[in-house]
Amino acid sequence: MTDKYAVIGNPIAHSKSPQIHKMFAEQTGQDISYEAILVASGPDDFTAEIIGLRKDGYKGCNVTVPFKQHAFQLGIIGLTISLSEDVTHAMAANTLKFLNGGIQLENTDGTGLVRDLTENLGVDLRGKRLLLVGAGGAARGVILPLRRTGANVIITNRTADKALALAKRFIVSGCSYEELVSKKFDIVINATSSGLSDEMPDIPESIFAPSSLAYDMMYGRETPFMKFAREHGAAVVSDGLGMLVEQAAESFFIWRGVRPETAPVIAALRKQQ
Repeated sequence: MTDKYAVIGNPIAHSKSPQIHKMFAEQTGQDISYEAILVASGPDDFTAEIIGLRKDGYKGCNVTVPFKQHAFQLGIIGLTISLSEDVTHAMAANTLKFLNGGIQLENTDGTGLVRDLTENLGVDLRGKRLLLVGAGGAARGVILPLRRTGANVIITNRTADKALALAKRFIVSGCSYEELVSKKFDIVINATSSGLSDEMPDIPESIFAPSSLAYDMMYGRETPFMKFAREHGAAVVSDGLGMLVEQAAESFFIWRGVRPETAPVIAALRKQQ
């Protein structure tokens, strides 16, 4: 019998997850289906959808904007909820595995980012000066995995207080945009949603060290941040497509116990851009 999975969010029509998991299933021989489901954006609608998926025999689901933080609060429906360390710290989940009488919550975003940086882009993160731009949900989901690599993580944000509060929570450093003027970084990661509106974080031109990497979590096109980085000294510039595929592979492994090869999937998606 085919095991059913889904990704739920709002909006959801743009999601590449069904295509990615279809390729994973074909590659590994796993008998699964995977669909995208649009859910109204209220927390009650999200909870009702999760209850419905479990009732309909789904084995698990991915969770995307704006429901990752709602997923963290699923204990309210009376099921046994198992939280990974990454979920507990991020207070958000993007991968749910449905168990008898309970739900296992995972956050694979940080693992996906680290794998893309280290395995696909060949970056050794140990001791690197790493600037994470943004203090929202995307940033919160990746700080702990980045810190585990031994990178020296600094968080910055347009609202400095948010960066400082997040830095304190994760025991890293934080600063305002203005304080970046005299600093240079080996890796600069844009975790803001500025690319969606063709805007650029107000960070200094001088932050890119020689041989630095600029990475935008957005994917599908060159964002203003990526263009800015190319023009101001970044040696390597990348979008977040690899992170998308790597976090999906980690979800697939959690569900199926099989780790798919990501390189051919990334290459296939690149050809479509």
